[in-house]
Amino acid sequence: MLDLLSDILTNLSMRGTLYFRTSFTKPWGVAVPNYENVARFHFAHRGSCLVRVAGVAEPVAMEQGDLVIIPHGSSHDLYCGHDPDRTIMPLDAVLEKSGFKGSGVLVYGGEEPQSETQLICGHFAFEPGARHVLMERLPPLIHLKNYGEAAGRWMEATLRVIGEETGGHKMGGDLIALKMSEAILAQAIRSFIEGDNAPEWGLGAFSDPHLCRALDAFHKAPSQSWTVETLAKTAGMSRTSFAVQFQKLMQLTPMEYVTGWRMEIAKKRLSQPSTSLSDAAECAGYASDSAFTRAFKKETGQTPAEFRRQQSAVRSEV
Repeated sequence: MLDLLSDILTNLSMRGTLYFRTSFTKPWGVAVPNYENVARFHFAHRGSCLVRVAGVAEPVAMEQGDLVIIPHGSSHDLYCGHDPDRTIMPLDAVLEKSGFKGSGVLVYGGEEPQSETQLICGHFAFEPGARHVLMERLPPLIHLKNYGEAAGRWMEATLRVIGEETGGHKMGGDLIALKMSEAILAQAIRSFIEGDNAPEWGLGAFSDPHLCRALDAFHKAPSQSWTVETLAKTAGMSRTSFAVQFQKLMQLTPMEYVTGWRMEIAKKRLSQPSTSLSDAAECAGYASDSAFTRAFKKETGQTPAEFRRQQSAVRSEV
């Protein structure tokens, strides 16, 4: 069985995609557009640059070894050098001007080769419509300084391998880099929720050892008959203390969390044509189809049948 964070990311159908490895020289600037259902990332393999994200007051300085995660796919600028308002170009224009064909290294910028910035850029896509408070409440920008060293030797080695394999000429290099990159987001989120800022964003339960124990138990067996009492017992707390602390740190009740995740499980099952309504209800912890249908409609605004027809229409359009 998967642990708490692994279960969340797996059920959200996270898939890594690498865009490219860059060789940017001053002055340069790239405007990356907004994109839904993705978390973007940039790792500074060599050199430095500034990152300005929509909705964030000040740009952040990304130095060699730093990792920036943009959890909600917000539009952002990457740049280095003087006069950024004139230097920054839309991503499509940069790709066209550089002659980048989709493989190898994206080479772009001015005439200062000693200022080279090598970035590894990509994103993590999630199933359209999939939801979880952990992903929804992450800040618009997560900046992890000296990430490889801070995350441990294995991550430092992983990032080094990704840097060497991305856009290289060895067979299978891009696939190796892609699969290894999928560990980056899980580690980055873990670093964030174990830090001091998680409570500020309504994610404090993930770093609280007692509440996290209850969440982990729920995610391992979501179809069990969970109540506030059984969750509190798993956490080693009284019912009242557990409910109050959970509400304080997560800004929702324990049972709101339980219901929300059960509906995500149900949506994933209902998206599979071979799954019956009863199977989806059972996986989500409901003893009857009618109780499941009422809960599903209240949570999503659709009946299970309406949701299934919508998903079928989406698949037929692809």
